[in-house]
Amino acid sequence: MHFTSEKRLDDGVLEREFILGEIPGILWTPASASASAPAPLILLGHPPLGLRRMYPRLVARAQHSAAEGFATATIELPGSGDRPRWPAIEQAGADLRRAMGAGEPVSDEIVDALILPLVDQAVPEWQAALDSLLPLPGIGGPVGYSGGVISIGIRLAVVEPRVSAAVLFAGSFVPRVLFEEARQVTIPLHVLLQWDDEGNDRRAALDLFDSFGSKEKSLHAHLGGHTGVPQFAGDAAAQFFTRHLK
Repeated sequence: MHFTSEKRLDDGVLEREFILGEIPGILWTPASASASAPAPLILLGHPPLGLRRMYPRLVARAQHSAAEGFATATIELPGSGDRPRWPAIEQAGADLRRAMGAGEPVSDEIVDALILPLVDQAVPEWQAALDSLLPLPGIGGPVGYSGGVISIGIRLAVVEPRVSAAVLFAGSFVPRVLFEEARQVTIPLHVLLQWDDEGNDRRAALDLFDSFGSKEKSLHAHLGGHTGVPQFAGDAAAQFFTRHLK
């Protein structure tokens, strides 16, 4: 990991951009964090739209978390932003948009082609990021995962023991094999669902929640479309992480 830039935001949060191998990322550290008082770390997931496009939303989430005493970090997903294009994923995305635009059912083949390669590559990259982030002064465990592609969160919760709790957003298609992996998830979960999400199968989202093996899991459903998550939902997610990471 090599830091490429550093700046202090208005609220005192230290923002550092980094390169992990060839993967861009950003780390935000609250002013209160130090080597003697390290901050718990939350990994900020996001859709595969590119860090530059997602930056305003990511930095807002980071500052909200910093106010609660958490460090946050994110990395660019495969095929997104300045990373090399991924033609197979782009084709699967085009197939998905065509099916939805035509009012046709989205086949399991399309969902698998779009999501599974992304999960298979992105999860080890998140783990590599943890390897480099946790030894840094001012950063400590436990670790949470928040938002982004829910399938990535599922796989990470299964294979990465350093992740102690997760906030998941039921707003994307999930391959059937990930429903089986969901039964292996045992960490506390806080799941958000937009009831009127135009791009999400509500019944499938409810079935996925039922599949999670966690003894502590809560579903928070709100009226509105995909981007209509209310502000107070973020406050509830912050309280969830405070309970489980502090």
